[in-house]
Amino acid sequence: MKIKTILSLILGTIFILSGCMHDPDPITPPDINAHSGLFIVNEGNFMYENASLSYLDFETDSVMNNVFYDVNNIPLGDVAQSMVIMDSIGYIVVNNSGKVYAINTNTFEVVGKITGLTSPRYMHFVSKTKAYITDIYAKSIAIVNPLTYEITGHIDVDNHESQYYQHSTEQMVQYKNYVFTNCWSYDNKILVIDTETDRLVDSIEVLKQPTSLVIDKNSQIWTITDGGYNGSTYGYEKPGLIKINPETRTAEVVCRFELDDSPSELKINGSGDTVYFLNRNVYRFAIDNPSDIQLFARNTSSSSYNGFYGLAVDPQTSLVYVSDGLNMIKNGIVYKYSASGELLKSYKVGLIPGEFCFK
Repeated sequence: MKIKTILSLILGTIFILSGCMHDPDPITPPDINAHSGLFIVNEGNFMYENASLSYLDFETDSVMNNVFYDVNNIPLGDVAQSMVIMDSIGYIVVNNSGKVYAINTNTFEVVGKITGLTSPRYMHFVSKTKAYITDIYAKSIAIVNPLTYEITGHIDVDNHESQYYQHSTEQMVQYKNYVFTNCWSYDNKILVIDTETDRLVDSIEVLKQPTSLVIDKNSQIWTITDGGYNGSTYGYEKPGLIKINPETRTAEVVCRFELDDSPSELKINGSGDTVYFLNRNVYRFAIDNPSDIQLFARNTSSSSYNGFYGLAVDPQTSLVYVSDGLNMIKNGIVYKYSASGELLKSYKVGLIPGEFCFK
């Protein structure tokens, strides 16, 4: 479930009770072998077990929808959150189902499954035999062996002193032997994990509710915050863009947004010098001039709920892919833009396309 639109999923659930929802016609995918492409992770509605996986084949420039179900004849589950690939195996984190499916990225066939998770969010590979899986409710990060699909341990991140349910953990980036992860839900911390000891060793205070992380070519970490919401007992403040020096573990607030803004989804290009993010529309800035934030693509859809939803930048071509969940009860759309911001094509995908994974 996307952190920025939990309300939208609740609304989608309400709408479903009074309407009908139609998935795209299933297409049985061939063995795509070494074709490069883009996986689109479609969340589906919370509690409806209707998450799905789409695949954009770059060679044919066409989308295959429902590829996970069509190949394996089992549903993906309840709220597909994210996906990562290691050695031709794709790991799909299914948040509310508490599991991670492993698939062959050439055939889409299931080859393994990680279970026993509480509410998993993102997966990060420390090595080929060790990975971390963050969690919004467990107050710990799971340590797993991706080769055996077994949980081998946990990293305790519980903040026992807080009145709020801290710490949730989200996205991860790595600097040297340290993994940095943002704590979004009623929190303002970036946690630092030592991958050699698998222990929490430090935390960095930022602004309220950091939503995402990227690391640039100069090894500087960037995060963006949403500021909470009006009426929150944790507080409500202007969102901000923040740069973190991972060596000194100090944070610098680069800029503040307006109170009603909702920035999220930081992504970085392949050369590590330009950062993109969503704030209803798509914006970007150069890392050496972050105060000059420029509009990249505007959402002009009258059917869109709160603007664009997901974002990805191809590390090879710098093409930009942006998703629109529309009203959260219709199947979504993915737009492809050139590096200069020209709209090139759109694709019909599954319900609430939220994350992307390049193959």
